[in-house]
Amino acid sequence: MATRYLGLTLMLTISILMLGIYAQFECGGNLSEFVIQCRRYVEKEGPKTQPSKACCDALKGADFSCYCKYLTSSVEDTISIEKALYVARTCQVKNIPTDKCGSYTIPPPARKV
Repeated sequence: MATRYLGLTLMLTISILMLGIYAQFECGGNLSEFVIQCRRYVEKEGPKTQPSKACCDALKGADFSCYCKYLTSSVEDTISIEKALYVARTCQVKNIPTDKCGSYTIPPPARKV
């Protein structure tokens, strides 16, 4: 179990860092802290869970739409974009896209009846 967890952590870290330092400068937030603090909330496996305060703090000042422009297929293979959007909304990150994030098409909000 520990080996699997370490492997997932390593793959997620490498994939997120592939976004590059330029994306962090352009898009704000703290990418390395995001990897550390938010990893478990955006992994493909497992349920969608409320992010921690530390995760939200790592996203302060981040422009989520900007990060979506830099998503690569390897990052998309590693994280759940749906969960990442949930984390961004829960943490009240600015500029959350409403149409696409990388190659992921964001579904329209459910209509209230």
